[in-house]
Parts: sequence; C-alpha cells; structure tokens
Amino acid sequence: QVQLVESGGGLVQAGGSLRLSCTFSGGALGTYAWFRQAPGKEREFVAGMDWSGSNIDIGNSVKGRFTISRDNAKNTGYLQMNSLKFEDTAVYYCAAAKYFHDVLRRTQDSMYYWGQGTQVTVSS
Repeated sequence: QVQLVESGGGLVQAGGSLRLSCTFSGGALGTYAWFRQAPGKEREFVAGMDWSGSNIDIGNSVKGRFTISRDNAKNTGYLQMNSLKFEDTAVYYCAAAKYFHDVLRRTQDSMYYWGQGTQVTVSS
C-alpha cells in the first residue's frame, strides 16, 4: 500500500522557520510536490521536484523563502520554510506525480497520490 506521510508542522512565530518532511512508503519517491490549503481557500501549489532533484519549481508566493529537497536513500522529501508569514498558515500536503511536466502544471489534479497533510500555523 502506497503511503505519503507529512510531518514537522506546528506553531511558529512570524519570521521563524520550520522543516516539513514527506516520507513515501510502498514504492520509491519520484517526482513530487508540496501544496498547501488554508481554510476556505483552494489548494495552492508551493514547490515541486523531480526524482533526481535537478529540476525544481517554486511557487511565486514562497520563492526566496522556501526550499524543496529530497533524500532518496530515505525515500523522503523536505520543505524548508524560512521567514514564515501569517499568510503561510495552512495545511501542507505532499503529493506524488508521475512526470515533472505534471508538477509544472501546478494543479492538484496533476498529482496521483496525496498525504494526509500537516498543519502549519504562523502567529502574527
């Protein structure tokens, strides 16, 4: 059974940092992406990366503050979030895609498997 499990969320003050993890089991973590969803809003693309880590796409709202990475030996992806803002408050999800061009579509419909999400709350 394929599973993606996010962890690392929590409560942080504005300007602080968090690192989220996405552990993939039941197969190899290939191309994947991070999305987020705030209450009452649509799920928003945050960042994506291909299986090798050589191709990366970062959403405009987090560019310069967030970094996506991966450790293939651990079958785990990471989202390092720095200079957090109140507007970053959301449930953060990792999701798997088959092709990097699916990540570049920046839409939730292009992903084929999702984790349960982890809550990130940034106090103002």
